[in-house]
Amino acid sequence: MNHSRLTFTTLLIAAGALLACAGAANAGQRCDAAPPTPQAIARGLDLAQRTADTLDAEHQRHGTRVVLLARAGQDLTRYGQHFSHVGWAYKTAQGPWRVVHKLNECGADQSIITRQGLGEFFLDDLWRHEAAWVPPAPDLQDALWKLLQDNRRVPVLHQRRYSMVSYAWGTRYQQSNQWAIETLALAAEPQVQRREQAQAWLRLKDYRPATLRIGALTRLGGRMTAGNIAFDDHPNAQRFADRIETVTADSVLDWLARLPAAGGVQRVEVSAP
Repeated sequence: MNHSRLTFTTLLIAAGALLACAGAANAGQRCDAAPPTPQAIARGLDLAQRTADTLDAEHQRHGTRVVLLARAGQDLTRYGQHFSHVGWAYKTAQGPWRVVHKLNECGADQSIITRQGLGEFFLDDLWRHEAAWVPPAPDLQDALWKLLQDNRRVPVLHQRRYSMVSYAWGTRYQQSNQWAIETLALAAEPQVQRREQAQAWLRLKDYRPATLRIGALTRLGGRMTAGNIAFDDHPNAQRFADRIETVTADSVLDWLARLPAAGGVQRVEVSAP
């Protein structure tokens, strides 16, 4: 029996948990957002199943046990971005894959670190039912695999204050994708104990954040209407030039795939009915 495969019972439990906890934390989603439709739930569970099957096959072929996993939760096409959110998926000793990632609490300026199954991870209100993943180099996988299962180490670099567009090289706020790559630095380099050190490691490894063009009126509107958006951590010269340098899912996927011995970006998609 393949214990890593999502069973029908597991999917039903995940769907029930989502509907029962519709007000729980989501990545930038308001707590009063409408619950997902049955069709969206079915597609989310289908995407979870296909992702599990793909990752299991990768594990069988190459021994992969940690991947950076991305989902498309928001429409970011106006900013030239495809995926919106990443987390670290790891193969448990019991078989199933689990995802550790950072979630924004109800559109406020606070966040949490959570651990979910693939079913829960893809039962968010997705813009596209599509996933992407990249396996880090084997030595990074080994370090991450240990860290991700250690509840004391996982939140070491977590900053609860959250902004969806937090400055890539700042520490006042921290968004979900930023936590993911800073935690990679924590796993990779024993000397890393603070966020500034993690960011120095990322610069050394040639991580390049995305630069989004966000005008003054858009910035003002976002700051006044959403608690999870702030721009005051960005350098004035860049902010006033409408250049917002932040950590996007696409930039992280591309960077990780460039690192030595890493795998390429793989995708899984569920077509619309």
